[in-house]
Amino acid sequence: MHGEYKVPGGKLVVADVEVVDGLLRGPRISGDFFLEPDETLDVINRALEGLPARLDAKAIGERVAAALPRDTVMLGITAEAVGIAVRRALTRASDWREHDWRLIHEPPQEPLLHMALDQVLAEEVGAGRRPPTLRVWEWASPAVVIGSFQSLRNEVDAEAAERYGVEVVRRISGGGAMFIEPGNTITYSLYAPDTLVAGMSFAESYAFLDDWVLGALGELGIRAWYQPLNDITSDHGKIAGAAQKRLASGVVLHHVTMAYDIDAEKMVRVLRIGREKISDRGIASAVKRVDPLRRQTGMPRAAVIDRMIAHFANRYGLTRDRVTEDELRLAGKYAEEKFATPEWTARVP
Repeated sequence: MHGEYKVPGGKLVVADVEVVDGLLRGPRISGDFFLEPDETLDVINRALEGLPARLDAKAIGERVAAALPRDTVMLGITAEAVGIAVRRALTRASDWREHDWRLIHEPPQEPLLHMALDQVLAEEVGAGRRPPTLRVWEWASPAVVIGSFQSLRNEVDAEAAERYGVEVVRRISGGGAMFIEPGNTITYSLYAPDTLVAGMSFAESYAFLDDWVLGALGELGIRAWYQPLNDITSDHGKIAGAAQKRLASGVVLHHVTMAYDIDAEKMVRVLRIGREKISDRGIASAVKRVDPLRRQTGMPRAAVIDRMIAHFANRYGLTRDRVTEDELRLAGKYAEEKFATPEWTARVP
């Protein structure tokens, strides 16, 4: 069995292993990482030999770490990464390049339709009617998007939202609230079979699914990294937040909103984040915590998106696609019958 794991911000770790009577046999770890002293690779392989195949990635990593000599130097690889690569081999995880990735990047759509499209496209990938897809969103109007389990009244000042013409919608994934204005954010979704993240914990899959974004930001001159659980950040502040939803059909929905620009004063008034800090100091604090891509890159938003898409395409392959008429029709139905209803938006009052 063969498994690969690209360490976020690190190198590729490959595991080839057999299982005999429930035990690992003949494990072979390889990759483009750096490891000293040279014989440490043999130590890692011996530590894996005979381990129960039922162990999770963390337990495998702990066995490897315990066997490492004190003078070991590991660059681009960790003991935990070895455990993940082995688990991906044992679970026959798929690789990014095994999938025929499609790109959807269409004209602006209303917030409610975006919520519905996320569910529809995830269901279509899970049913095998659509290949794995990257969708870049364009927003037609301002919105606050709250997480599936957030309290509506605790997160949003309804009067301020109405005053500023900001629509409040609830997505199907967990996580925190997002303040959206057209042209000020970059939002994308990945719809992928759960085999892509097989062998990983929920937390590990976050960084794995956004490693390509770190590469794209690096090409734009931004040193970015993943801040557990679900933030992408840089030396200057937070850039993006991610959220996930796993569907029973065997698909993972992973979506991210990145701050290209930000109206901090409006955001702080619409969202109930530190309401006692609605002052010049509070607004300045919000700006410092979330550092927009416009300031860090000096590039137009469209150019940043084009560079991100090009990076994904060069890395994994990408074919232009569109939302089908059937998908759009179903999304309209979901928007009307679910996402526009008070029962959904205020399901956690």
